[in-house]
Amino acid sequence: MEGLHNALWALSGAPGLHRSDSLSAAFRDLDADARTDLTRRYDALCEHYAMEPTRNNRGVAHENGAIESAHGHLNHAVNDALLMRGSGDFTDLAAYRAFIDEIVARKNRRNAARIDAERAALQPLPPMRKGDDEETVVTITSTSSFTLKKVFYTVPSRLIGHRVKVRLYDDRLDLFLGVTRIMTLRRGRAPGDGKHGHVVDYRHVIHSLRRKPMALMNLGYRDQIFPREAYRRTFDSLIEQPLERAACKIIVELLSLAHERGCEAELADALTEDLEAKRLPDLTELRARFSPDPASLPVVSVQLPSLAVYDTLLTGAAA
Repeated sequence: MEGLHNALWALSGAPGLHRSDSLSAAFRDLDADARTDLTRRYDALCEHYAMEPTRNNRGVAHENGAIESAHGHLNHAVNDALLMRGSGDFTDLAAYRAFIDEIVARKNRRNAARIDAERAALQPLPPMRKGDDEETVVTITSTSSFTLKKVFYTVPSRLIGHRVKVRLYDDRLDLFLGVTRIMTLRRGRAPGDGKHGHVVDYRHVIHSLRRKPMALMNLGYRDQIFPREAYRRTFDSLIEQPLERAACKIIVELLSLAHERGCEAELADALTEDLEAKRLPDLTELRARFSPDPASLPVVSVQLPSLAVYDTLLTGAAA
């Protein structure tokens, strides 16, 4: 839906018909309610843009051959650009999307005249976009989490017990308490093998883990709780020691230190040094290293007023 929205608004118009495949493969693993909901939302999207929804005949995929051919050419262009770039690694999703947008823009410039000819026959767009998100309500559990579409998400503990409205987009979740947006989460995806996906922020659960550090051993999302590779490798080295309880307590305290002192990256560098030197982390030394310097703390002097000055307030009220 989001891709179709973006295409129509880039064209500044909507066609009279929208053609899709039969989509039976996409529907096969959905239950009846999910199929009905997806059909209803697709119909509402087409109605919003005054488009008539159509599809090719089932089993006759070549009816959309002209479109599939263009998709193939675009895939080849993307692969060629990645080869020229020398790497398929991107810093974030926004960087990858900018890379794709540049390739698409180059192809569209070559077709500008034909696009302009088609644009004259398009219907005008409605005043605003509608329907590119899915809205639901979740209850935050006692573990500072909720599950949506087979993905487990953590949230700050202050939300425990609250019913939160979630707007689900292709790449993110916006969470609302009443009408106020309180946070945005990266959207996760279930792996497709029947297991749940996880979007975990250690800062959301570290306080509960400090109360029960041994819970880390059997935590379903343990691998996702480590914000950087150095923390995971440190835990692996710790559990090789005889006492699992000590390993869990140390790594939980390290995560707590990273959160409370705001030194996640710097602490990761220190842990990497310990790993390379084949030594275990020293909590006492690390706490001292990343604690504030007492000499840098300001001296705050608070002078309390005399209670007699409040008599002025009483006099003013009487007047």
